[in-house]
Amino acid sequence: MISGIGQVKAHWRGIGVTLFINWLVKPFSMALLGWLFIRYLFAPWLPTDQLDSYIAGLILLAAAPCTAMVFVWSRLTNGDPYFTLSQVALNDAIMIFAFAPIVGLLLGLSSIIVPWATLLTSVVLYIVVPVILAQLWRKALLRKGQAAFDNALTKIGPWSMAALLATLVLLFAFQGEAILQQPLVIALLAVPILIQVLFNSALAYGLNRLVGEKHNIACPSSLIGASNFFELAVAAAISLFGFHSGAALATVVGVLIEVPVMLLVVRVVNRSKGWYERA
Repeated sequence: MISGIGQVKAHWRGIGVTLFINWLVKPFSMALLGWLFIRYLFAPWLPTDQLDSYIAGLILLAAAPCTAMVFVWSRLTNGDPYFTLSQVALNDAIMIFAFAPIVGLLLGLSSIIVPWATLLTSVVLYIVVPVILAQLWRKALLRKGQAAFDNALTKIGPWSMAALLATLVLLFAFQGEAILQQPLVIALLAVPILIQVLFNSALAYGLNRLVGEKHNIACPSSLIGASNFFELAVAAAISLFGFHSGAALATVVGVLIEVPVMLLVVRVVNRSKGWYERA
């Protein structure tokens, strides 16, 4: 992570756009959409006792950007890998300090009370500890030489993807019954998530074009800008509200639609390269 942050200056315009979207637009736009759709427009068709919980799940989903699948999306758009690494490393560092305050602020504005101790514990367990362990392991490998480090990365690559897929399988295995029994709820929860992803990806893509950033930077920027750290969101939702809560269900809906929507964004930014470069 530290080495990735060191490359931020090389891509400062794209980094700036992505940071603006990730931390100043996305969490607040999702909260606004949650209030609008869940508390007002869709309220007659949703369980009254779960409205606040659904909104909380949406806020948790959008409060932090993805740090894993964005590498896949970047490769699919021929994005600059060094930019992607720099952006993810910087987001990881910011997330340690910003996730809990943003979530606490937006939940508070929504009149949803959560125990701060549990929220901070989630940050420590799912962000701080993995970052520290990764840095310690990285330093230990580099002491054996760059070849040992590169070899270890090659070996763990397939395992990291397998772990991500296993996480998805477990999520849907435990929430599958709820998804099948409440198709209308799932569809309604998907609406603000879909709007949020498309809005933020388009905004990031357009801002990168406006500031004169290259296409291979704008593509991963728009995808990172619109992404959600669903693993952290699901874990925090379960810790704060319980496994069978509306918050947990809302975060799982985010997982359900993220892959197809991100593939749509990948297709759009790839096909619009000619338009983008005419600026």
